Amino acid sequence: MVIRAKTAVRSKLAIGPALQTAQAARGLLLLVCAACAGGLAGCAHFQPKPLSARASIVGFESRSLEAPGLRAFLVANHAAAPTRGTPWSLKALTLTAFYYQPALAEARERLLAAQAARITAGERPNPSVSLTPAYDSGVPGAIHPWIVPLSLDWPIETAGRRGDRLAQARHLAAAARWDLIGTVWRVRSRLRDALLTLYAARRSESLLTREVSTRRRVVHLLSGQLSAGNVSSYEVAEARIALDRATLARQAAAARARQARIALAGDLGVPLSALDGARISFDLVRLPVALTRPAARQRALLERADVRAALERYAASQSALQLQIARQWPDIHLGPGFAWNAQLADDRQWKLGLSLPLPILNDNQGPIAEARAQRALAAAHFLTVQTAAVTQIDSSLAAYDSARAQLVTADSLLRNLQRQVRSVDAQVRAGESQPLDLANARLACDAGVENRLAARVRAQRAIGRLERALESPLTLAPTTARAALRAMR
Repeated sequence: MVIRAKTAVRSKLAIGPALQTAQAARGLLLLVCAACAGGLAGCAHFQPKPLSARASIVGFESRSLEAPGLRAFLVANHAAAPTRGTPWSLKALTLTAFYYQPALAEARERLLAAQAARITAGERPNPSVSLTPAYDSGVPGAIHPWIVPLSLDWPIETAGRRGDRLAQARHLAAAARWDLIGTVWRVRSRLRDALLTLYAARRSESLLTREVSTRRRVVHLLSGQLSAGNVSSYEVAEARIALDRATLARQAAAARARQARIALAGDLGVPLSALDGARISFDLVRLPVALTRPAARQRALLERADVRAALERYAASQSALQLQIARQWPDIHLGPGFAWNAQLADDRQWKLGLSLPLPILNDNQGPIAEARAQRALAAAHFLTVQTAAVTQIDSSLAAYDSARAQLVTADSLLRNLQRQVRSVDAQVRAGESQPLDLANARLACDAGVENRLAARVRAQRAIGRLERALESPLTLAPTTARAALRAMR
């Protein structure tokens, strides 16, 4: 319900001389101008901030891991700023992504926009003033024909509409904050995955380099036996094919390492050149055992960022429905007025006007129906988000258990293969086996190392997915997460 108090002061200036009439009109105009000037004194002024694609790319290309601002940000968040030659840890890289990553900057600006909307929701409508001088040539007698009416319109909101708007804006701002926290976890998850991909590619390239060297020795040994007539040319050809395949695999691993390095730079929000000369630590944090417990799963289903954001949006839809229901009440316009005419025996007249719109054609049922539908949609969206969270968490727990079991088996297999290499080596030293047998045993052991690497990478990826699904402070400290809220670039 909106009550508008409209005061109309209509003064028929019946002063004889035209000069006095002009002075009175001037006085009214000065009063109105003074009121407007007082209101405009605190107005904001537009300040252009041009955006240039060329300047933006230049700024991006100038980003560096040695930037003083980044170094100060790391120190402020209790992370040692790595010196040249010191490896960058996962925590330091995470804070670097919080400092540079544009996705976080965009989420922060969304939060600021939502917080600014709370100011708009809490504003009260401004009063208005109107001055409409008129000339009435039909005024009889000595009364001067100039009329200078002054009208004031002062709206007053009731029915709790301002409170409903504030509640809706407050819930939407809270949802934007949870969206920012969700973005923090996505940035952390992508960074960890890119770091793991780079580790796997580099380690695979190293193992394949060793395999290529071993297969070259096998080819050399078989070529010697072929010359002695002990093996066929078919066996030598097979060895050469295996060597070529290992060489191709090594080249593919090197290409994956280059792509992973590019992806890591992108997830950090820096150009590829910023990683030149930087040492990266691949000592990933182990998964706390507490994350696999039912309590961690239950907490995530209640406290995940996307779940909390969906709850806040549902609460905002409730406030929006309350606002539309309040708007079905008709507006009331109160129009008190005063008229004064000094030339007619100092005549004074008061009047009170009342107008009320009749809700005959509609009573805001359309917007109310839309608001109810939006509330139902928000409730359905919340159930969708929570169900997806349940599926993601359970799937991540199952994948982690499976990956951990595979890693145990791969470790056991590698230990057996290493024992076999030592046994064959001892036999070669004793003259009971040939050097070719030792080379083949080492190839088998190298394959076991590659299998263990693959199992370890699968386990680490499963850990990363579980971290992302649970969003637990056990793996990303709240102080580190809050650093992303303060990194206003």
